[in-house]
Amino acid sequence: MGENSLEQNELHQQALLNSALENKEIHNFRDEFLSLHPYDQAQFFIGIDPVHRKQVYYFLSPEEMAFLFEQLEIEDDEYQKLLSEMNPQYAADVLSYMFTDNAVDVLNLLEKDQVASYLTMMDQKEAQEIKDLLHYEEYTAGSIMTTEYVAIEASQTVRSAMFILKNEAAKAEMIYYLYVVDHDKKLVGVISLRDLIIEDDDTMITEIMNDRVVFVSVGDDQEDIARKMKDYNFLAIPVVDFQRHLLGIITIDDIVDVIDEEASEDYSKLAAVSDMDSPSKSPFAAAKKRLPWLIVLLFLGMFTASLIGRFEDTLKQVALLAVFIPLIGGMAGNTGTQALAVAVRGIATGDVNEESKWKLVLREAGTGLITGATCGILIMIIVYLWKGELFLGLLVGISILASLVVATMSGSLIPLLMDKLNIDPAVASGPFITTINDIISILIYFGMANLFMSHLT
Repeated sequence: MGENSLEQNELHQQALLNSALENKEIHNFRDEFLSLHPYDQAQFFIGIDPVHRKQVYYFLSPEEMAFLFEQLEIEDDEYQKLLSEMNPQYAADVLSYMFTDNAVDVLNLLEKDQVASYLTMMDQKEAQEIKDLLHYEEYTAGSIMTTEYVAIEASQTVRSAMFILKNEAAKAEMIYYLYVVDHDKKLVGVISLRDLIIEDDDTMITEIMNDRVVFVSVGDDQEDIARKMKDYNFLAIPVVDFQRHLLGIITIDDIVDVIDEEASEDYSKLAAVSDMDSPSKSPFAAAKKRLPWLIVLLFLGMFTASLIGRFEDTLKQVALLAVFIPLIGGMAGNTGTQALAVAVRGIATGDVNEESKWKLVLREAGTGLITGATCGILIMIIVYLWKGELFLGLLVGISILASLVVATMSGSLIPLLMDKLNIDPAVASGPFITTINDIISILIYFGMANLFMSHLT
């Protein structure tokens, strides 16, 4: 009953907003729209057609639209589409009202001439802050940091620090941490808002600040930063240059985006896709991204086929051997992919380091031994009961045991080796590992078959 009432309320709100847009009732629209939760505002906005969106641009100020723009969860090319619907000056004002890091994220999706045009129309100070961040390399601390933070000096009192905080809080993206700098703007400490509030007004900042500050360098990789913020459970982390000058901060909302982005990227690579395909992508665009890997796998598959051809004489003598090729190859591929997923996740989260990597490999080898022995014994019994061939069952069982041990070891070793060579371990995709393990399992299977041949014929 409660859920139905909620849905009915949402439908009623949407009807009121649509009616206000169609009748151009600006006051009714603003009263209803601005009372919604930011998420609901974003959902309504992306659900309406371009004609109604243009009406929304007219009804909302650039500052209000900037706040709405930061709540949107849409594809990269959609931002360019929305900006093109706006009046150019209005679009420039929207970007200038956004938090600097978010504005940079949007501008990085546009053509260079569009970026230059919007920067020209912005306030000079706002434009300069954005230009400074645009120069940093993508996926580094500099590219995701914001310059809207609160900094105080070590020589101040709590009273003067609170005065600065009250004046700058409205423009800051994060106020729960205040960063302490010296007269050269070098980072020397940090203090939480809570500590600032509970201390006496005349207390010196140097007496209560924490001078053991955890920070990141402006060129650090965003994935390493995400891991550090997770380890320390921070809401924000300061960014400094090589001389420890405070340049900006990275907030938790940006780190959540980074984690989501990196997870999507790793998942797509594990599936041998260059990046996740949006449902709106054309079949040709999707095929263009997938074809390179598929062609590589096609040639590897041809190698597998030719390898089977080399054992043609063996198959002629015991044709029944062919029945178990897909079984052994499939088992090896599946266990290899499982080991790959564990290794890639461990590398991505930092759980697997230089000291623990061999522990991981040995554990996976042990896992392969246990699972291989279990499956091998089981299949040996099944083959014997099914075909009445003890040695054939023994051959298939031993082949599965050996294949699973090798597959789990390769599934963990290959990404570790790639990481050692500074290659993204997620590139060791599931299909790639599966194909490699197909080749290994066929060599093991037919190698064992040749050894058992006198007992099979």
